[in-house]
Amino acid sequence: MSAPAAYRAPHRSRRDDVDDLAAADRAVRLGLVGVGGRLSAVPTDPSEAVHRTDREHDERMARRLERFIAVPDGSFAWTRVGEQHHLGRIDGPWRYDDSAEAVELDLVNVRPCAWVPVPIKQVPADVLATFGRGGRNFQRIHSTAAERASAGLWSDLV
Repeated sequence: MSAPAAYRAPHRSRRDDVDDLAAADRAVRLGLVGVGGRLSAVPTDPSEAVHRTDREHDERMARRLERFIAVPDGSFAWTRVGEQHHLGRIDGPWRYDDSAEAVELDLVNVRPCAWVPVPIKQVPADVLATFGRGGRNFQRIHSTAAERASAGLWSDLV
């Protein structure tokens, strides 16, 4: 039986004026995983969010949002707050968060995520490598070893 997929969730806006550390901290603190893409009006459902993102940003950002929305519940998410890595498990549907703090931090497209309550000390090598490459995109970590290690850590810590 294979382990659920693992994703890198940097919580980094495409906007350079956004505090990425605060966005990642907020996500972990509130039990969320998310991506940016502020819109001029609150979308009523995922389809409208993707359509508006395409219109107000671009097609590439819309496809990234579509993939984020489609990630199966139970998938693992890794994020980093400063130098501390956190492991979570996505456990619910997409919603648009139009709260003032979410808009300010450009972390408006969110899903519930149960984070391990303490930072992870033994981070799998492939997870570290994915963060080491940098980037702002929520993306799958294509590594069976990372998926298995995430599942093992999760079962040991939760």
